[in-house]
Amino acid sequence: MKLTKKDIDRLWGETGPYSEARLSIETRILDERVSRIFLIVEVSISPFTFETVRAHRKEFSDDILIQDFLDHAEYRGLADGYVACAYQAEYETERLDEANERLKECEHVIIRMHKYILMMLGKRIVN
Repeated sequence: MKLTKKDIDRLWGETGPYSEARLSIETRILDERVSRIFLIVEVSISPFTFETVRAHRKEFSDDILIQDFLDHAEYRGLADGYVACAYQAEYETERLDEANERLKECEHVIIRMHKYILMMLGKRIVN
């Protein structure tokens, strides 16, 4: 697979695919007080990665998490790529562990997607 300048911009990484998984704490403030606090795990997948994996979706038919991202991610433009919420729960101490586990799952999903892109680009993958 040959990359065009446009492809490289949509890949986000200069030498390979780049995407993000993040855990954030959202504080909701109502009137003069904090009303609720949420834990949110969200992913941003580069447009090139997402669209290439989506075009070869059948190769990921056994990967439920990739299928879930493909089904639910929303395109938010070149700068933000395809964004999906992977976890959201009201903050409680024990839920922080759940959120961190979900974040790790998302990291692994993105890495599987990136490995596929690297394979498509003919790049050597180091495990």
